[in-house]
Amino acid sequence: MKWRKLLSFKHSSIMIRNIWQYGISSQVSLGDKLLFLIPVVVYWVWPLDLLPGLPIDDIGVTILLMGWFTTRMTRKYPNIKVR
Repeated sequence: MKWRKLLSFKHSSIMIRNIWQYGISSQVSLGDKLLFLIPVVVYWVWPLDLLPGLPIDDIGVTILLMGWFTTRMTRKYPNIKVR
C-alpha cells in the first residue's frame, strides 16, 4: 500500500468504515476480529512505547494495522459487502 494512499483522509475513513462492517458482521469469526483488536489495544496500553506520552506512533501503528486487516478480511471474506 502506498504511503500517500495510506495517509489520505478519504482512504482512512473507508478503512474505518470497513473495519466497522467486519467487526459487526456475524460471518467474520471472533478470532479474526481479535487478530486486529488485541495488537492495537496492547500497543496503546503497553508502557514501553516508541514515543512515550505522544499518541503519534500509536495512531501510526493503528493505521498500519487497519490497512493490513482490511486487506486480509477483503481476501478472506469476499462475500461480505462493505460500502
